[in-house]
Amino acid sequence: MCGLSFSYSEQMIDLRRLRVLREVHVRGTLHAAAQALGYTPSAVSQQLSALEREAGTPLLERVGRNVRLTEAGQVLVRHADGLLEGVEAAAAEVAAVSAGRLAGVVRVAAFQSAFLRIVAPAIRALAERHPAIRLEATETEVEQALPDLRLHQLDLLVGDEYDAQPRAIHPEFQREVALRERINIVLPVDHPLANAKRIRLASLAGLPWATSQPGTGHYAMHLRACRSIGGFEPDIRYTSDDFVLLLEMVRTTGAGALLPDLVVGFEPPGVAVRPFESGGVGREVFLLTRRTRTPTVEAVAEQLREAAEVAATRSRAQSLS
Repeated sequence: MCGLSFSYSEQMIDLRRLRVLREVHVRGTLHAAAQALGYTPSAVSQQLSALEREAGTPLLERVGRNVRLTEAGQVLVRHADGLLEGVEAAAAEVAAVSAGRLAGVVRVAAFQSAFLRIVAPAIRALAERHPAIRLEATETEVEQALPDLRLHQLDLLVGDEYDAQPRAIHPEFQREVALRERINIVLPVDHPLANAKRIRLASLAGLPWATSQPGTGHYAMHLRACRSIGGFEPDIRYTSDDFVLLLEMVRTTGAGALLPDLVVGFEPPGVAVRPFESGGVGREVFLLTRRTRTPTVEAVAEQLREAAEVAATRSRAQSLS
């Protein structure tokens, strides 16, 4: 970020140092903030010392191994959010004016299946529609990405939420639904029920299962569905956060899995994809941004919405075939 500054008590507060202060506030330690910013802990300490001199008052206090903001530090962080968003919006507008079109860098994070079926198609379409926008994308889960979205290291997050497992509400973000999808029962093609039109989950009580790692929303959904809909405790033998690997475990080991449309709506080989006979579970895929969206971020969000609708349409067509 450029060395912009503003007047405060006849001193000058550097916005770069405000960003460092905000990182420390969110991350909790100087080391974590330094790692996120690509600085050394010593450089972070120097930046904060300079900021305290500019503000004319202590901004941090030690609490064990961590640090927390003083009342003055909290005031600066609260104002930092609006100031940094304003600078970000101004930079995007200047880039658009100078290019004569939408331009700039937009950083997106998404979970694996959304990355494959929504983000990847959107990148190609965006390059054709808005060639001056540089989209940078990374695969990550919602919990890991939220601090980066709050701290302007990400601009847009594609997240998911399973039925009856609501995520925390973050009023500082804008959230919109991209698509709703169902959860499917996935079996090897040689399973006795593979040709059934619909499957009663209780009939699979003796099956080994493949699911995501404990602590994930997918794992919690799997447990809840088997217990509340199927009436049994699942024998979970294989765990991975890679859905491609879960499909392979179903295909090669005879395990079952409960997987969303984005994963199985594209005819994966060697497995049978069937809906629940009754009940069932769904998942919502959503876009999350900061409240203030630049025109460039909005253009990327629009492209992601279009890609999500294409994915949803294709999944619905597969379910009817």
